[in-house]
Amino acid sequence: MDILTWSTLSDDEQRRVLQRSPLVADDSLEQSVRQIIDAVASRGDAALMEFNLRFDGVSTESLRLTQAEIAAAGTRVSPELKQAIATATANIEAFHGAQQFRPVDLETQSGVRCELRSEAIAKVGLYIPGGSAPLISTVMMLALPAKIAGCERRVLVSPPPIDDAIVYAANACGITEIYRVGGAQAIAALALGTETIPAVDKIFGPGNRYVTEAKRLLSQDRRCTLSIDMPAGPSEVLVIADGDADCEFIAADLLSQAEHGPDSQVILVTDSSAIADGVNGALTRQLAQLSRREVAAQALASSRTLLVQDMRQAAQVSNLYGPEHLIIQTRAPRELLTDIRAAGSVFLGGYTPESVGDYASGTNHVLPTYGYSRAVSSLSLADFSRRFTVQELTATGLNAIGQTVMTLALSEGLDAHANAVKLRLASLAAVNPAQAEND
Repeated sequence: MDILTWSTLSDDEQRRVLQRSPLVADDSLEQSVRQIIDAVASRGDAALMEFNLRFDGVSTESLRLTQAEIAAAGTRVSPELKQAIATATANIEAFHGAQQFRPVDLETQSGVRCELRSEAIAKVGLYIPGGSAPLISTVMMLALPAKIAGCERRVLVSPPPIDDAIVYAANACGITEIYRVGGAQAIAALALGTETIPAVDKIFGPGNRYVTEAKRLLSQDRRCTLSIDMPAGPSEVLVIADGDADCEFIAADLLSQAEHGPDSQVILVTDSSAIADGVNGALTRQLAQLSRREVAAQALASSRTLLVQDMRQAAQVSNLYGPEHLIIQTRAPRELLTDIRAAGSVFLGGYTPESVGDYASGTNHVLPTYGYSRAVSSLSLADFSRRFTVQELTATGLNAIGQTVMTLALSEGLDAHANAVKLRLASLAAVNPAQAEND
C-alpha cells in the first residue's frame, strides 16, 4: 500500500486520501434499480422468477423452500460446521439477550405520568447475500436478534441456489420462511409484497450496490411504508498500530476485509515507519496464499498507509474517516478507546482480529459503512423493536401543568392546542370550584 505522511498533506489532500473507493458510484444505478422495482410491483412472482434466471442463472418453479427442502439441506451440512454454528449462536444470543429493553415509568411532576415502552416490529425481512462467499454468519446476526426481540414474522431471502449452510443456520435460528430470490428484486418483493412473499415493515441485511440502492429507494417509495436497518456500502477496516504491533497480524486483518470485494477499502494508521514497511512486506507474502488474492489486490489498490505523529493524531484521523471496523493494536488500546468518536465496531489488542466479530464473539457484524458510523449505530436488539411513549394525567396533574401548556401553545399561535386544555380546566372548575381556585 502507498505510504503517506499525514502532516505533510494539505487539507484537500487529507480529505482525498480518506475518500472511499470510486467503484461505488454509478450514474445508471438508480435507473436500473427503479426498473427492477417497477417490474416486481407490476408482475410480482413472475418478475422474480425471470430475474432469478437472468441474474442468477437459476430456473425456479417455486420461490419458497418447503420444510422438506429445509430438512434435506441440514443433512448435507458437516458436523464440524454445525458445531461452529452452535457455538457462535450461543455467544450471539447471550450478547443480544442482555440488550433487552427496560421500560421507563415515572411521574415528571405530581399527577403527570410518563412512560417509555417497546414492542417488537411485527414483520421483518432478512436479506442474506449469496455469491461465491455465502454469508452464513449474517443469518445468525439477523435471525437471532429478530427472534429474541419477538418479531412475529421473520422472512429470509437469498439468491438461488441457496447454500445448504445458510438454510441450516436459518432453521437453527428459528427461521422457517425462506425464499429463493436475491438482489434488488428481493428487496422490492419484501417492500411491496407479491403473491408469495409478504410485505414486511423493516428490511435488514447487507448487499451489493443494487441491494443498497433498492433499500434506499423503497424506503422513500409511496407504494409502501418501509424502514431499513442502515445505510451500507462496501466493507472497510482501519487499523491503528504503534511500534509494538505485529506486522503479520495487521496484514492479516487488512486482507480479511480486502477479500470481501474489489471496492472494499483498508487503511493503516501508524506512528512507526518500520511498521508501515513491515506491513507492506507481510501483505505481499500473505496475499500470494489467498484464494481470493485477485479480489483483495484490487481492494488494496484503493487503500493506503498513513504515518502520523502519535496515537492522539491517529485517533483524530480515524474519527475523520469513521470506519466500519476499527482495530487498535497498541500498547494500551483501552486508553486510546476514550478518544474514538466514530466507528461501527472496535477491536482492542493484538489478539482480537476483526474476524471474531464477524462470526462468533457475540457482537453484531451488520455495521454502518462509508462514514455513517459518525451518526449511525451498529445493529442491536433495539433495531428490531419500536419504542413509544405513554402519558397519563390526573385532574390534579392537568390543573398543575395546564397553564404552562396554554402559555406555550398561545406563544406559537396554536389556539386549538390551548383550547384543548382550557375546556378541560373549565370542566374541572365547574365540578370543583374550590379545588380549581386552590390550584
